[in-house]
Amino acid sequence: MAMIRYALFLLLSLNALAQGPNILIVTAHPDDETMFPVTVFKITHELKGSADIALLTDASGGFNGMVASSYFGMNMLDSTVGRKHLPTIRKKEMKASGDILGIKNYFFFDQCDDFYNRDEKPYLQGKRWNISYIERRLDSILAAGQYDCIFCMVPHEGQHAHHKTASLSALRAVQRYKGTKKPIILGGQAQNKGYTFRFTALKGYPESRVSATSPVFEFDRSYTFGEDNKHSYMIVADWVKASHKTQSGDMNQAMHKGDLEVFWYFALNGDQRIGEVKQLFETLKKTGFPTK
Repeated sequence: MAMIRYALFLLLSLNALAQGPNILIVTAHPDDETMFPVTVFKITHELKGSADIALLTDASGGFNGMVASSYFGMNMLDSTVGRKHLPTIRKKEMKASGDILGIKNYFFFDQCDDFYNRDEKPYLQGKRWNISYIERRLDSILAAGQYDCIFCMVPHEGQHAHHKTASLSALRAVQRYKGTKKPIILGGQAQNKGYTFRFTALKGYPESRVSATSPVFEFDRSYTFGEDNKHSYMIVADWVKASHKTQSGDMNQAMHKGDLEVFWYFALNGDQRIGEVKQLFETLKKTGFPTK
């Protein structure tokens, strides 16, 4: 009987590996994917799924590369230098990160990465970004990609306006989707164990409401295994962070932090599909190097 159970488990595992999900990541900046890189890595490498990324800004902001200034031989803290060179460099960094994550297609929207603020309204209203272009292109990408799932950053009040705009744009694209089966959209971020952060919705945006009946899904990337327990999936997150050398200040603070990748299930998905996400996260824990 034990052998039969093991054979069934192996069969189910192989079946999952052969049928990994097709996902789209929608974010604002190169390095936003550092919020959930291990989940993406496991989907593409261990479940044999696929992943694309839609990056909304031109990445011309982010002047925090003090150590990066030595590496690149230019003042990465200077906005004039950054506006000229960062778009090209950060797209290369995004692709270096994508090589680790297994990203298949990159969609660059090149909206202005203007400045840090928390007011998403001018972007959504088309005053600072070409929102109609964003909507048309997202609709086209979703129609062509036939994605099973979309990952975005959880759009809480404290987020950068660019992050909130990217996530709300993704949510609205799913609402508009006319295909036979809508992709499931999840809002994610990295957090430490014992976190107290809670999210229900971004005020004023009902499309951002999360399901009251769904659990919050987690993947523990800090779980150790192997020889002397010196291995963990945290290394994947660090590889990805290290790709973004222009952001040496932010990445230095983020390195080897964030034990968990945490995902909220948006209510617009419909509660009947919660089971699909539960199954995905259970499979992620069992494949590759199993975690708890």
